[in-house]
Amino acid sequence: MILSVMQPTYLPWLGYFALIQSADKFVFLDDVKLEKSDWHIRNRIKAKNQPLMLSCHVSTPNGRSAATIENTPFVKETVWKKKHLKSIYENYNKTDYFEELFPVLSSVFEKDKLNTVAEFNIALIKALMDYIGINTPTFISSKLSNVEGVKDSRLVSLCNILDCDVYLSPIGAKDYIEEFTPGGQLVKNNIDVYYQNFEHPEYLQRNGNFESHLSVIDCLFNIGPSKANELIKCSTKKAHHYADFY
Repeated sequence: MILSVMQPTYLPWLGYFALIQSADKFVFLDDVKLEKSDWHIRNRIKAKNQPLMLSCHVSTPNGRSAATIENTPFVKETVWKKKHLKSIYENYNKTDYFEELFPVLSSVFEKDKLNTVAEFNIALIKALMDYIGINTPTFISSKLSNVEGVKDSRLVSLCNILDCDVYLSPIGAKDYIEEFTPGGQLVKNNIDVYYQNFEHPEYLQRNGNFESHLSVIDCLFNIGPSKANELIKCSTKKAHHYADFY
C-alpha cells in the first residue's frame, strides 16, 4: 500500500492532487508548524495578464512558536473570504466551467464552522477532490492515535499506523528524507521510498500567456474536471526510486 503525506495548503496546485491520486492512502499533516510565508495561507490565480496572490488572514495563537496548521484560527472578520471569492468571480466568471465550480468553492467559503487553517483548507481540498473525481481515502494526522517522531521518523509512524509499506514523497521533501542515509528512516524501517515525478502541463488558459503552477482552480475553471483529471494522470510520470539518486 502506498502512502503520501502533505500539509493542507490553500487551494493547492495540480501536482498536489496528482500526489493524492497516485497514493492508496493520503494523510493531511496538520499538527506541524504554520509558516505564514508558505502556501498554507496563500496561493495564486490568473488575473489579467499576470498571477494574483490570494492571502488568508490568520490570528496566531499563544505566540508565534505555538502556531500549528491545526490550531491557527482565521481572524474573526471574514472580509478576506469575500474578497477572495470576488477575485475568483471577476477573473473566472467567463470561463466554461464557472457555473459548475464557483458554487463548490462558495459552499466551503461560506461555512461558519471551518474556523482553523486546517479545517478550511482540508474542506476545500476534499471538495475539489470530489469535483475532479479523486477517491483516495484521506486521514488527518492530528486525529490519528499514537503518531510519534519528527520529520521522516514521523512518516514511518504514519506508514505503520496505516499499514503502508511504500511511501510516495513530494520531490521537495527529498533533502530532509535523504539527509543522513539513502531513504532515511523509512528504508531503515523496511518502507520503500519513491519521489513524485510530475511534469506541469500546459492547458487552455485565459488572459494572456500561460502561467504555470497556479492553484488547481485555474485549470478546473478553464478545462473542467474530466479533462483536468486526464491531464493529472498524463502529467504523472514514473516515480523516482530513492536508490536512483545514488
